[in-house]
Amino acid sequence: MISIYCDEDVDILIKPLLEAKGFKVLTTLDEKMLGASDIQQANYAIKKGLTFLTHNRLDFEQLYINLANEGRDHPGIIIATRRNVYELARRISRVLAAYTNLNL
Repeated sequence: MISIYCDEDVDILIKPLLEAKGFKVLTTLDEKMLGASDIQQANYAIKKGLTFLTHNRLDFEQLYINLANEGRDHPGIIIATRRNVYELARRISRVLAAYTNLNL
């Protein structure tokens, strides 16, 4: 099962919406990581084996490139377009279901 770590830019309502679909979701608020830098957030997610969910495309595209260039393995980064949190949860759960063979 894929576990998600949401950066502080993602609406925290996403957590119960995705958890209702059976996914484990942690937020920066849960993990007391509010205000941490992008690299600190990414390192935390990697250490915990969590897939990172963010809206911050510019910074995290570059961060992903840097991780790949360093040969660092990680569970993934989902860069989502900002939209209504219910629509976002629906779309994210469909993507996650495809990777976890769940029937949602």
